[in-house]
Amino acid sequence: MALIDLIDIHKHYEIQKILQGVSFHVDEGERIVIVGKNGSGKSTLMKILLGSLEYDEGNRIIRQDLQVRMLSQRPEFDDDHSVREAVEAGLKELKDAKNRFDELSLQLADDFENALLLKEHAQLSHYLDHHNAWNLDDKIERILQHFQLKEYETKNIQLLSGGEQRRVALASLLLQKPDVLLLDEPTNHLDVYMVEFLEELILHEKFTLVFISHDRYFIDRIATKTIEIEDGKLREFKGGYSDYLTQKQELLGNMQKQHENLIRLLRKENAWYARGVRARLKRNEGRKARLMEIRDDAKTNPARIHSMKVELQREVKHFNRDKSINKQKMLFEVEDLGITLGEKELIRDFTTRILQKDIIAIVGPNGSGKSTLLKALLGRLQPTSGTVEQGEFKIGYFDQHREMLDDNKNMIETFCPSGGDRVDVMGTNMHVYGYLKNFLFPREFLDKKVGILSGGEKNRVALALLFTKEVDILILDEPTNDLDIPTINILEEKLQNFPGAVIIVSHDRYFVDKIAKKLFIFKGDGTIEESHQQYSEYLELEKEFKEMDELSKTSSGAKEKSETPTSKKQQTIRLTYKEKMALDSLPAEIETLEESIESVNNCLADPECYGEKGITSIAQELEALETEYEEKIEALLEIEEKVETIEAQQNG
Repeated sequence: MALIDLIDIHKHYEIQKILQGVSFHVDEGERIVIVGKNGSGKSTLMKILLGSLEYDEGNRIIRQDLQVRMLSQRPEFDDDHSVREAVEAGLKELKDAKNRFDELSLQLADDFENALLLKEHAQLSHYLDHHNAWNLDDKIERILQHFQLKEYETKNIQLLSGGEQRRVALASLLLQKPDVLLLDEPTNHLDVYMVEFLEELILHEKFTLVFISHDRYFIDRIATKTIEIEDGKLREFKGGYSDYLTQKQELLGNMQKQHENLIRLLRKENAWYARGVRARLKRNEGRKARLMEIRDDAKTNPARIHSMKVELQREVKHFNRDKSINKQKMLFEVEDLGITLGEKELIRDFTTRILQKDIIAIVGPNGSGKSTLLKALLGRLQPTSGTVEQGEFKIGYFDQHREMLDDNKNMIETFCPSGGDRVDVMGTNMHVYGYLKNFLFPREFLDKKVGILSGGEKNRVALALLFTKEVDILILDEPTNDLDIPTINILEEKLQNFPGAVIIVSHDRYFVDKIAKKLFIFKGDGTIEESHQQYSEYLELEKEFKEMDELSKTSSGAKEKSETPTSKKQQTIRLTYKEKMALDSLPAEIETLEESIESVNNCLADPECYGEKGITSIAQELEALETEYEEKIEALLEIEEKVETIEAQQNG
């Protein structure tokens, strides 16, 4: 059932055409993501859906009494409200409805045949069902906890940072559960655990949702439909981001075929036109006009196809990078690092080395100390304990406040401070416009002051400027905030081709998975874990471990109640003589097997060797070795697990 219909909508700002005859509808239960470059009209379309922005032509048809709400980029609150009051400010209507429902329930207990009361009672019941507003107090507590707002609940809302205020506004909107919820970059300022909670809430509560996001995993999990805005037109795709990429690849193939057909037709029409005089006769003017139209299409199509190809290649291409760390220069040596700010211990006893080709993502909950570690590496913050030794190298630093930019300078002055119009980019000298075009800036931006650009545009300028510097390491703090997906794809490509080390702080799981080769995982208690897993895999395992811990606590609690001291004594575990001997001998045996397996694999890679021994014989030998290896590994793990149980028993 359609809730909002947009029909043939046109919108322009002065001479710039943003939307040209676009039509689409929002059905109940749909979750629609809008994608496209910054400036393509995503926010404009959202505001037209909301009804807060006038359009030039077309029609907006909306179901009567439909409640549409939008998350503002800069939310406004009453100056005297606490955080909890700000969250609850939008819930008055729901609370009033619940109170009235309770009153009616009491009245109907004495007057259960009153038709008017029964009708109002049923309407309120439906309303509370629709907004899932039966246990609002419990939901408020839950959302305050998951969005890390509980500790601020009595604090004045105006004392919170911009990111924290956005979390408050988002919490309030989610609790209101409007008929259509519009979210512009909802995952900005949320850590991965908050994003996971948001995903679960949206899916469980069955929101009707239209949103803009650069978080591609979030899009994949949430979106049922993808709307792309390009050149003022809408293109619709089923499903989330992965489906969008697949369908766009098919679209590109179809466009390529259409272009080839167009070229064949153009050759045929050109042959007719070349015959001369008849083309100027009135009856052939229509055909002549058609020829000119075909020529224009043939000129523009390759550019569009090329643009789409580049975009897709950026997304699906995988680069083979040198994984060798031999002879790599040491950039940072961190020894027993400890940092305490106020009464909070952010980092405890952290030791690591960062080498010249390391690509590291620093991840973890908000407020756990990720940016603090960057400041320690940059020498901007003195450790409470331990040391950070730094080699001789140049650092390129991108921070969330874009401190490298001067708002009073235009783009040319920013990139060419010594004059001229050319820049050096990783060894290549190029015109500044040719370079900025790679970051999706049109030529007319060259004379614009940095200060008048949007947040996303400033981020693009800062990142583009960063890659013009001769540096050995890039340190990036939340680089994907305020960027659109095409720009993130460009950033990913630049980072994958960067020859030095990269350290990033990011909550963007897709971005981290694609870029990072190592993780520094902040656990939230001062400890930092190093891992070579993909971040999304780590999060999945972490979730499974938590579930197992909960099950373990439940089962061990029940077990403790049922056990008697006698039964515990009877369950004392010891290693057998055979197990003790195996614990001593198995590590050496496993090492010998590893060497044998490597030797056989080398033979399989050498035609002379496997030609002499016979490939079938070698394959059988390898299979037998691998089987024995797996058996010994399994046996060792079982014994080691038993040893851990014995140690726990002795300590407990």
